Amino acid sequence: MPASVVHRDPGTVLDRRSAASLATKHGRDGGDMADVRVDGPAVERGEEILTPGALAFVADLQTRFGAHRDALLAARATRRAEIATARRIDVRPETEAVRTGGWQVPPPPPGLVDRRVEITGPTEPKMAVNALNCGANVWLADLEDANTPHWRNVVGGQVVLRDAVRRTLAFTAPDGREYRLREDGELPTIVPRPRGWHLPERHLLVDGAPAVGALVDAGLYLFHNAREQLDRGSGPYLYLPKLEGALEARLWALVFDHAEQVLGLPAGSIRATMLIETIPAAFEMEEMLHELGSHATALNAGRWDYLFSIIKVFRDAGPEFVLPDRAAVTMTAPMMRAYTEQLVAVCHRRGALAIGGMAAAIPSRRDAGANARALAQVREDKTREVGDGFDGSWVAHPDLVPVCREAFDAVLGGRPHQLDRLRDDVSVTPEQLLDVAGVPGERTMAGLRANVEVAIRYLAAWLAGNGAVGIHGLMEDAATAEISRSQVWQWVHAAVELDTGETVTAELVRRVIDEEVAAIGRLDHVDQARALFEQVALAEDFPDFLTLPAYGLVE
Repeated sequence: MPASVVHRDPGTVLDRRSAASLATKHGRDGGDMADVRVDGPAVERGEEILTPGALAFVADLQTRFGAHRDALLAARATRRAEIATARRIDVRPETEAVRTGGWQVPPPPPGLVDRRVEITGPTEPKMAVNALNCGANVWLADLEDANTPHWRNVVGGQVVLRDAVRRTLAFTAPDGREYRLREDGELPTIVPRPRGWHLPERHLLVDGAPAVGALVDAGLYLFHNAREQLDRGSGPYLYLPKLEGALEARLWALVFDHAEQVLGLPAGSIRATMLIETIPAAFEMEEMLHELGSHATALNAGRWDYLFSIIKVFRDAGPEFVLPDRAAVTMTAPMMRAYTEQLVAVCHRRGALAIGGMAAAIPSRRDAGANARALAQVREDKTREVGDGFDGSWVAHPDLVPVCREAFDAVLGGRPHQLDRLRDDVSVTPEQLLDVAGVPGERTMAGLRANVEVAIRYLAAWLAGNGAVGIHGLMEDAATAEISRSQVWQWVHAAVELDTGETVTAELVRRVIDEEVAAIGRLDHVDQARALFEQVALAEDFPDFLTLPAYGLVE
């Protein structure tokens, strides 16, 4: 007999026959049906998402691909050790045929042909309505870095996505103000970003073990929305974060192939954009596009996660890999220019779109001077990106959409992209990608304090359930906390000397923490945030992701 699919909520037990019939329909023997248990609190309208069919579909993905994912996570550690020993990365000689071949990815699908302005944000109802009404081409619906994985956010985010796809999303604020989708004009194409491969979902158990968070997020979205999106002339599209190489892209391709077969979707209809936000991935861009194959559409260039990855991978490789203040490492630094120009060249050579990084500024509607400075900075950033050949870029606030659009319109005009600009002039070496020593800037006490203060403020908000946080005029997400705490860890272990003449030690960091927490004052979850920051910034062994211990503190 197949096992029941049950909730912890004693009032909800899902029909085992429904789950078994789905398994049989999908070619599985109902007798070996996985046991699926929802071990989380009830969520409003959760029954619309956690249906027997949807849970059986996610369980099927977990059963088929969970062990594969586990093996890839183990391979990450082996790869990191190899790189640390060699103190360099290079392209893989065994994939030379991929890099020299004449292949291309399929053309952009409907809704992703013109991506000049993409707005990012969490799947919170009010912010989702604002994002969909802002005039952007794409809404990156973030289930990852801008989202605390509280169970209410995980399930509630899927409710928002379901409504957004069907154009029924609405929200009434406590003050009575109503937020509804506009009825005039086209809305942005919806592209969710599931969690990275490393994160579990402990509230959904398959055969007694937590499911892979990425499979939960992507699986629930595809089950409920893939066919609907195709019927509406768009398609089931995703952003894929935190990938570290081609084998991880291949796993996503296998998941998508299987999902298309199970859900009766046309082959190649699930399309994805991969974020190149780790240093190993920067050396496998072409291989990743090749492995994702018919599902590949674009690559995206990040900043904070990319720098975080450089620190993580080369954390014990010597002083030449110690970064200056994170604020000093701009996208115009030589190694960052090498990274972004390489990405554009690879994408256009292979027929994929190149999407630029985040403009995190929050425009001020009260301070005209601050607003003018923020808009000028964003305009300069987006002008540089489109000049380099990018086909689109990200913003974090609706008020930045016109600024980004203006910069891209000035170059693209009526064209949807600039795939015809091949950037044959670009020739990037491994040494250029790894030229950390060539990044201008100092290591300062102000930089140390900023890392401590911003990370603790962000973590306090994250623990409260808010993954997208405005701090000092910038919209921050988990990537900010990662680069902040990893830089502190690196400076401690490298015994960095600051501009004040002080050496960064654990004792100095704790003193700074005391002072910054006192300056912050009363803030919900600040004590938990402080303890978490100390745990991940001052540990003897580097924690790979702060969100893993942080996840143990929510709910």
